[in-house]
This record gives sequence, structure tokens and C-alpha cells, in this order.
Amino acid sequence: MSTSFLLPDLGEGLPEAEIVAWHVAVGDEVALNQTIAEVETAKAIVELPSPYAGTIAELFANAGDVVEVGKPLLAFNLAGESAPTPSAPAADAEDDDVVPPNLVGYGAAPAAKGRPARRARGGAPAAPAPGHTVTTPSAPAAVEVPQPAAPAATAAPETTERPRSTPPVRKFARDNGVELTDISGTGEFGRITRADVEAFIAGEVARVSDTPVAQIESVSARETRTPIKGVRKFTAAAMVQSAFTAPHVTCFHTVDVTASMELIARLKDDRALAGSRIGVMAVIAKAVCLALRATPSLNARWDEAAGEIVEYHYVNLGIAAATPRGLVVPNIVDADRLTLAGMAAQIGELTTTAREGKSTPAALSGGTFSISNIGTFGIEAGTPILNPGEAGILAVGAVQRRPWEYQGEIALRDIMTLSLSFDHRLVDGQQGAEFLRNVGNLLNDPGRALLF
Repeated sequence: MSTSFLLPDLGEGLPEAEIVAWHVAVGDEVALNQTIAEVETAKAIVELPSPYAGTIAELFANAGDVVEVGKPLLAFNLAGESAPTPSAPAADAEDDDVVPPNLVGYGAAPAAKGRPARRARGGAPAAPAPGHTVTTPSAPAAVEVPQPAAPAATAAPETTERPRSTPPVRKFARDNGVELTDISGTGEFGRITRADVEAFIAGEVARVSDTPVAQIESVSARETRTPIKGVRKFTAAAMVQSAFTAPHVTCFHTVDVTASMELIARLKDDRALAGSRIGVMAVIAKAVCLALRATPSLNARWDEAAGEIVEYHYVNLGIAAATPRGLVVPNIVDADRLTLAGMAAQIGELTTTAREGKSTPAALSGGTFSISNIGTFGIEAGTPILNPGEAGILAVGAVQRRPWEYQGEIALRDIMTLSLSFDHRLVDGQQGAEFLRNVGNLLNDPGRALLF
């Protein structure tokens, strides 16, 4: 008997995920916790482990498809099971000894029995083939219920299947103004490959559609349409929510950071810190953590439902990272407890993981204050939008060599502009200015850190 595996909630209550790539095919033997697919949520790309040991019986989605949480993802023929027979009992799910398999990393299977099955989001799951049982990870045995045989076939409206291809191929096609629906794939299972797109562009293959209008639209396309999904969709919703919920105020402070840049240069030459790669972001992050101690209202959250202000006694520092998938803000847990070298190591690891699309949903949530380094793009200042649930975000401008007043004279100095946006429900102008001044003073004279 084959058993269907439903797409689990991968974290933060996200309702759907896109199949980036399958690591298995129908007929493959898989082991428990072997990676079967990569799925992309609105926050991260997640490797999905197999909840069973057995054989892949069916895949219910193609790479590139978006699947709702609770809908069937694939089916297994479990190891050690024989083929179903008409006389086979259907009450195995009620056997006291039956313990459903559990997905590593998604919590232990519950010991309690008789707990009601969790309702799938977005409606009932798509019906699997007759003879399948439907199972969700970490669910009690009572939810493993044999599905009734399908009723007699009835006429159904014909649907158009999305062309099969990988994300890089879809991007290559979009960049060249090519519609994948106009191409016939030569890859496995009819998948459209990069070579197919290149051949189409070169005119070596004919268009699938013979309609002249379709040919004209594809050849002379004047716009590109990209589905709103994944990180872009999540970021847009979060930014709109933040902009229209929290009253934003932004203030600016231009600082002479020459002493900090000289400190960074000295630390790079220190053999005891070889490999630490302490840079300007690490120094700024450390300064932010110290300054938050003096102005805790910037490390807080407005809890509308409870009618309370929640003030944190720790700093989970978000670092905004521009990635090919869009803007993500993974955070460093307990950043206020790190040394400068530890901060540099965490920032390097965090940004590398984010750009590879491997940040976990847990790493992308729970931040208490954020930093956005717009200086890496050569920008001096900006008005950053708060991450929902946070009271402040600091945008760091580019370090520029400018004529500046120094010790009563004009000299070339390293200058940086800091831009602080804060939630005016939580933070008064005085507190915002004090925080910004403290960060600026620490960057102007790193020795002031000894005073905190």
C-alpha cells in the first residue's frame, strides 16, 4: 500500500512552498531522512528530508510548482510492505503499536492518542490515487486513514500544465524575452533545458504554437511579467504592513569614523586575530549593541493584542542581506554577548548562508533590531523601513574620504552617514537622537566602548 506525504509547515506558519528541485524520481529507493527535495518558502530554501524508508511511488508536483501546506507532495511504497490485497484490513492506523514516522528537525511525534487531525490550510488536500493513505509528519496514528476508492470518472475541464523547467532556465528565458509555453522540452519528462531555449532563440527549432499572434507577441515582447511569489511576495507584504502600522521617523547623523577605520586596519595586521576578518560592519554591530543598553526602548516591540510594550533584555541583531532571491534579514542571536571577533565571524557566516539561499526560517525571524548596509552600494544615506515587530533599524552609508574639521583645522577624514528609522509609538525623538549620537560617538572614538 502506498502512503502519501503531505507538505508540512516548514516554519512561521507559511502557507505554501515552491518545489525548487527534486532529488528523487519515481522508483527510487530512499532512506529515512534522506533529502528528497529542495523547497523554497517565502523566507528560505529548505532541504526536505524523507519521513520514510521505501520506494518513491509517485510525485504529485513538478519542479517549479507551488504546493500548499497540507497538500500531497509525493507517495511512498514503504519498506517491508507487500502489495495491497482486497482482503487487507483497513484498521492498521488504529493499532496501538503503530507509531508514525517523524521528520527530523520538525519535533517529536506526539505520544497522546486520539488527538484530532490538524486541518490542512487552503482547503482539503488534493485526492491521492485509490489505495493511498495520507500522512502528515508528527501526526498521531489516527490521521493515517485509508482513502475511499475514487468515484466513476466524470468529465473535467482541461487545465494547462506549467512548462517543466528549472529556476535558472526560467530566469534565462525571461531575460531573453522567451515564453516557455512556446518551446517543446527535450529533457527528461519533457523538461525544458537551457539548450532548448538557446536553440529557440537561434531559430533552430519551431514554436509550439502556430498562431501568428502568439509568434509576434513572443518575438517582439516589450515587457516581462514575473509571478509575485517567494521572498519578493513576503518582503512586499511585510514592508506594507510595517509602513502602514508603525509611524516611522528617520533621523540622520554624519560622523568622522577615521579612528574606527584605523582600528580595523590595525586589527587586520594583528597575528592573534588572523582569519577573524573584522570589518566595518562588525564594528558598527558592536557599537549598536552597546548603544542599545543606554536606550532600551529601541530594542522593544509594540504588542497591540496584549496592549503592552515588550522590552527585550537581549539583542537578536538582524543584518539585511541582498540575495538573488531578494532581500532577507537573518539575525544573530544574542549578538550583545559576542566579542568583536565573534561578531565578525557571525556576520560572515550569516551573509554567506543568506546569499546561498540556505538561511532557515528560524534564522529569519525573532530579530529585535536591524542594520542595513546601504554603503556597500555606494549610497550615503536613506530612510529604511522597519522590520515588522522591531522598534528600530539603522542604515549605514558608504565611508567616504572628505575634507572635515579636525582639531581646529581642515583635514581629509573618513566620513559616514548613519540613518536611523524608529517606531514613534515606542521611541521618542530624544531617545532616537541619543541612540544615534551614542553609535556615532563609539565610531568616532572606539575607546568610548570602555565606558559602557
